Amino acid sequence: MQQHENHSLGHIAALATVIVWGTTFVSTKVLLRSFDPVEVLFTRFAIGLVILFLMNHKRLQLLDKKHELYFIGAGISGVTLYFLFENIALTYSTASNVGILLACAPFFTGLVSKIFLKDHLGKSFFIGFLFAIAGILLINFNGNVVLQLNPIGDILAIVAALIWAFYCMFIRKIGEYEYNTVQVTRRVFCWGILFMIPVVLWNGYDTTTEEFFRLENIGNFLYLGIGACAICFVTWNFAMRVLGSVKASVYLYLNPVITIIASAIILKERITMIAIAGTVLIFIGLVVSEKGNKKAQEELKIHGSEVAEG
Repeated sequence: MQQHENHSLGHIAALATVIVWGTTFVSTKVLLRSFDPVEVLFTRFAIGLVILFLMNHKRLQLLDKKHELYFIGAGISGVTLYFLFENIALTYSTASNVGILLACAPFFTGLVSKIFLKDHLGKSFFIGFLFAIAGILLINFNGNVVLQLNPIGDILAIVAALIWAFYCMFIRKIGEYEYNTVQVTRRVFCWGILFMIPVVLWNGYDTTTEEFFRLENIGNFLYLGIGACAICFVTWNFAMRVLGSVKASVYLYLNPVITIIASAIILKERITMIAIAGTVLIFIGLVVSEKGNKKAQEELKIHGSEVAEG
């Protein structure tokens, strides 16, 4: 019963996380009027780290010193490199291209899990991916924009999606040792910010106190730092620990759906029939992938039992 409750909480945590992450584009768009991408990135994670210390200030005692390598890997991949590659990709390519290519993250997560963690992926996982990508294409291009290739930016976006897959793998490995989720997230942030500092020093941090504490800017920084970073990374790490990296990652397909809903509510943008059709395809992809993962896991358990009995 407890396991079933945790499983349900994992789904709720993954969905809630994606809902918040899908709305962060509004806050980021506002902040980029006054700050450059590196300044926004460093500030939001610095705020997130402070909040995580307030949530749990106890020092994390490692069960094995070798586990530190997983934390370092998670910090570099999920905090430093992913967001840097994403931001740089946006300077070379279109937001539509980057959005679609980043939506490949669940696919790469599945492949990384299969190669390094020996996960079993069923056909439904790949079929669901095709449905979801078709839906994301409809939403991003809305039926009237032709795909424009921007080699540098598009490659960087693909690399970012692959990097996120490795972050999920590191967090899943850490989750096997039953560490406190808040302490885990805090330690990952520490490593991520540490590796971000050279980039900040190279880029410079030129914002003024007056500019930072403008009501509009501080509000968006708090939303990104507390909500999108501190709380959402905790809930996402919890979801991956409970559901597994592949099953949790398929929720990322919903990001474009949340974005168009937020655009309609906040920016008063019109939701077209094509966008609705794309949303339906994404939900079909999510359901197909989810059922495929569940079936694949059941088959793996049966096969494992047969091997053990044999």
